[in-house]
Amino acid sequence: MFRSLAIRTGLLCLALVPCATIASAQIKIAVVNTQKAMADTDELKKASAAVEAKYKPRQDELQKLQADLQSIEQQLNSGKLNPQGTAELQAQGQRKQRDAQRISDDLQADFERDRQEILGKSSQKMQAIITKLAEEKGMDIIIDAAQTLYFKPALELTTEATAAYNKANPAK
Repeated sequence: MFRSLAIRTGLLCLALVPCATIASAQIKIAVVNTQKAMADTDELKKASAAVEAKYKPRQDELQKLQADLQSIEQQLNSGKLNPQGTAELQAQGQRKQRDAQRISDDLQADFERDRQEILGKSSQKMQAIITKLAEEKGMDIIIDAAQTLYFKPALELTTEATAAYNKANPAK
């Protein structure tokens, strides 16, 4: 009886040896704030400035129309206009309101399209950089900081990811 118990125990120990080596293996984990890493890249900063400059004239035009609309509203509220002047001013205000709405809608759609295109390209490049960084550092897992409730600051590779991106993709 003692002998069969010893044999069983020995077999159990042999069966558990592979599990012990698996449990003792350490997994290397890092965290990257992808959104911040991308926003801090020179290429994205330059692209953002270019997009702002591209849409500045249309934004200025929209602001001018809004100022005109405020002026028309003040004139209408002053009570100094005759019925014909009021009707003309209201018609002018409606035209300017339609123009402002069209410009605003077009501006927003065009800006969003350009923004998505820029972010899509940058995101693909950043993914490649993070993958390369993980391979160079021997990381098993890299987690986005947005999906993490807590992590030690020593695990963060955000600045390294930004630096690697800037090196691989210099702003032109």
